[in-house]
Amino acid sequence: MKLKRFLLRYYPPGIVLEYQRRSGDVETKSIDLLNLTAETDVEVLVNQIVFEEPLIKENKKDMLRTFIHKLIEKIDNRDSQRFYLFKILRAHILPLTNCGFNKSGSRFITGSYDRTCRVWDTLSGEELLTLDGHKNVVYAIAFNNPFGDKIVTGSFDKTAKLWDANTGQCIHTLKGHSTEIVCVAFNQQGTCVVTGSMDNTAKLWDVETGHQMASLEGHSAEIVSLNFSTDGDKILTGSFDTTAKIWDSRSGYCMHTLAGHSGEISSTQFDFTGEYCVTGSIDHSCKLWDAESGQCMETLRGHSDEVLDVCFNTTGNRLVSASADCTARVYNVMTGACISILIGHEGEISKVQFSPNSHKIITASSDRTCRLWSVETGECLQLLEGHSDEIFSCAFNYEGDTVITGSKDNTCRIWKDTNFAPEDDDDEDGLPGSTFQQ
Repeated sequence: MKLKRFLLRYYPPGIVLEYQRRSGDVETKSIDLLNLTAETDVEVLVNQIVFEEPLIKENKKDMLRTFIHKLIEKIDNRDSQRFYLFKILRAHILPLTNCGFNKSGSRFITGSYDRTCRVWDTLSGEELLTLDGHKNVVYAIAFNNPFGDKIVTGSFDKTAKLWDANTGQCIHTLKGHSTEIVCVAFNQQGTCVVTGSMDNTAKLWDVETGHQMASLEGHSAEIVSLNFSTDGDKILTGSFDTTAKIWDSRSGYCMHTLAGHSGEISSTQFDFTGEYCVTGSIDHSCKLWDAESGQCMETLRGHSDEVLDVCFNTTGNRLVSASADCTARVYNVMTGACISILIGHEGEISKVQFSPNSHKIITASSDRTCRLWSVETGECLQLLEGHSDEIFSCAFNYEGDTVITGSKDNTCRIWKDTNFAPEDDDDEDGLPGSTFQQ
């Protein structure tokens, strides 16, 4: 095997090796640096990687050292970061249902009760495409990140559709569910889509052919949350039947039923490694599970009302829960300890997300505001206000310099870092190899 080049992955930090086999096939493998911090001894780390990875020879140490320093720069905390209102987009006539970025944040999508999904240019605020064809509410939407060349939409008309994100052409209509589709997800490889429905099933589809690959049956109530693991080999579903299930994505076989909550599941997520997953429930608790054994590792209590959203940070060492009790709680995944409580909202928090560098959290609330918080201290760093109705969606882009908020006031607001400067598309990083955003 011959090493062709290094590629950087900023979030979570890692180095991807692109190498060529004797057969001529080019493949990649990842060196995950999930514990990398500004205090890391870079020389020790470089020597360890060279010792353990046969593809990297002694003469590549300088290059490796440069890349690790670049990764450390990216994950460094920026507490002074502030966001300003960049644009207000009156996206649809009827209420919005969801919004989301492509990987780079250059484009975003909105779904609506007007039966369409629209694609927008983040910088100009221009509407690029209207994806029209559903016969009812477009409720669930997603880009096939990191590629960003396809979009999936799930609708109350019982179908999902796959679209070309560049032309707006409908590639496939995915038919098979008997009631409304309320959640959708691509695997990170971009080869499969999974849809979750009020008919108690999830269905796995081949992106290229549009054919159904498997029907995930076993829940006794609506499926309201689903995710692929990073490797794409497992699917996690959360249901109103109070359980979550882990499925083998190749066979559709149910590997584990995660039972223990006493109320409906509201939200689920795998961590980056796929070794753990978290469930949030209206029983006021979250549970941390071992995805390999299906065993509950920890029950995270403290909320006084329903848990509405849960989220891991990019490295998987922290998780946050958002609740109808107007607070969010940050937990240390390894110890289960609550390290900060985010207090300040005056309405329920329906959406929560970590910044890519894991130093900040954004929360969206029915009090018509979003807040940015310090993960470690729980301090509110900034209030994003201006929406005139409940905010149901918020998201960072991959770089962490842009935020989008979606509200029942039928607008999306784009917020930019005060240090934001549009990058030239042809700008190079000046390092051997290129940035790899997985």
